[in-house]
Amino acid sequence: MRPIPSDSDTMDLKRVIRNIPDFPKPGILFYDISTLLADAPAWKETVRRLANRVRAYQPDLLVGIESRGFLSAAPLAVELGLGFAMIRKRGKLPGTTIGHDYALEYGEDRVEIQADAVKHGQRVVLLDDLLATGGTAAAGITLLRSVGAEVVSAAFIIELAFLRGRERLDVAVDSIITYDE
Repeated sequence: MRPIPSDSDTMDLKRVIRNIPDFPKPGILFYDISTLLADAPAWKETVRRLANRVRAYQPDLLVGIESRGFLSAAPLAVELGLGFAMIRKRGKLPGTTIGHDYALEYGEDRVEIQADAVKHGQRVVLLDDLLATGGTAAAGITLLRSVGAEVVSAAFIIELAFLRGRERLDVAVDSIITYDE
């Protein structure tokens, strides 16, 4: 299925992303999507572009990674008429959860999903706001597979291509805003 074209395809979404130097620590340039969320036409266009990309994978369910992944996955699920599930950090979900521990540059973290959030064999697209090194997304994919999901794609609003995070993901990767350096 091909994306649906729009006159707004020429809208420069980068213009509404605020860059904050030295956050959360010196040497990091933070790409802040709060300005994108506050710009109604740009946010609507972001959701439309994501919908066009994700629709092609014919998912049964969308899964967002805490917390900014929720911001893209939830409206996208409404737009596509799909359900939405959450991957969260340790201890944030009620009920029985299944988790996956993964290594960070300096330490370890854990992501969890409710045990009944995904039905075995469901086609799932994983969403987050930003793809950097790919560690959290790779952990999310591993976690989803451990509960029986067929992960067909991962989609992001922003990709920091120079960090080569997509190389860590063994699924199709889509992003609508790319920074090459």
